[in-house]
Amino acid sequence: MVLTLQVGIGEIIGLFFLVIILLIILGSAIRIVKEYERIVVFRLGRLLGAKGPGLVFIVPIIDSPRVIDMRILTFDVPKQRIITKDNVTVDVDAVVYMRVQDPLAAVMRVRDYLTAASLLAQTTLRDVIGQVEFDDLLAKRDELNKRLQSILDEATDPWGIKVTAVAIKDVVIPESMQRAIAKQAEAERERRSRIIMAEGELQAAQKMAEAAAAYASMPQAMRLRELQTWTEIARERNLIIVTEGGSLATVLGTTIGATKKKKVEE
Repeated sequence: MVLTLQVGIGEIIGLFFLVIILLIILGSAIRIVKEYERIVVFRLGRLLGAKGPGLVFIVPIIDSPRVIDMRILTFDVPKQRIITKDNVTVDVDAVVYMRVQDPLAAVMRVRDYLTAASLLAQTTLRDVIGQVEFDDLLAKRDELNKRLQSILDEATDPWGIKVTAVAIKDVVIPESMQRAIAKQAEAERERRSRIIMAEGELQAAQKMAEAAAAYASMPQAMRLRELQTWTEIARERNLIIVTEGGSLATVLGTTIGATKKKKVEE
């Protein structure tokens, strides 16, 4: 009876360990793949395909899974020292936005697509910036971003990678070049101010010529303008007005003098 009891306890312990092993195997065989993920499965070294999202069954030991994130990934392109087309040395860095659109190609055709894309972005940045002039680098940054994005997207397409955007973050130039740019900007502002002043003088001269032509054709208008000028001058009490000869001028001068004499007597 004791032997039978010992055998029963041994069977229970063995059954318990067997259940634990089965649970472990079953737990490793079930994978939950998120909506933004895909799982690439290799069975005995051969590509089985991409699975997900949802519940996926993996045969333990036989299957080798690899999870691929389908969301947009970003990485910085380290600062590169580049010589532009007009022999200006600049330090340029950028950021790249990309995503995996074909998980099978991303696994089968490149070992590490992130490292490969980063190195390719560094080389492409040096090549593109080296073909443009310094002024274009500062003024046409959007066009350069689109050009970089197009080149990288075409190069990484066989890897199942889609480059959605490339942005140049910062352009660092030597201090001597900064001083030269400041002098150039100051000279440009001075040129614009002189042009504006010259245009103002030209417009004023044109208007004065038109006014002179109008006064020449209508002497009465010229006389009214003269009277208005005298009126403005007469506001200053400490001025002596000397008028030209003529009946109207004499009468006007006498009237102004009489008015002032009357005010003094009062």
